[in-house]
Amino acid sequence: MHVVVATDGQLAVEDVVAFAAPLAGKDTVTVLTAVVIPRNLLTDLRSIFGEQAPVQVNSDAEYVGSGTGTGTGPTGWPGDDAIIDRYLGDKRIERCKPITDALKAHGIDASSEVIEGTNAAKVILEHIESDNPGAVILGTHGQGLFEGLLGSTSTRVARHANCAVILIRTEH
Repeated sequence: MHVVVATDGQLAVEDVVAFAAPLAGKDTVTVLTAVVIPRNLLTDLRSIFGEQAPVQVNSDAEYVGSGTGTGTGPTGWPGDDAIIDRYLGDKRIERCKPITDALKAHGIDASSEVIEGTNAAKVILEHIESDNPGAVILGTHGQGLFEGLLGSTSTRVARHANCAVILIRTEH
């Protein structure tokens, strides 16, 4: 059965492998991380500091550095989308790679994805709907009654997913 593991980076690798490996068998596991980025912040900052002039950037070294303090980006600023793409790639590696590596070490075909959105539960549910896995595994932090009343990501996914949901309690 195809399994999706949704992580915010706090799932214990051993716990995921213990559940995902037997479920997946010879099928695949997709490790997913949803990253919430407030894109409206970028719009607000552009309205304050103005649009940056387009530039051609060939390497990270061309734009790494500090700003001038005048409201303009560093020399060679690649633009918001390039910075966000780099950030998302870093989050995919940080959050997903330990799990995919452990699954591969157990002979499971595993891949990873990062999806940007404004609501983690919505992004995960949309992925589940389009990917149609047999099960989804995600962590629950168990922050208490107040979180339960508001609805955590794991609670919303468990209530609305069109497949089996396995919640693994994570510790902070």
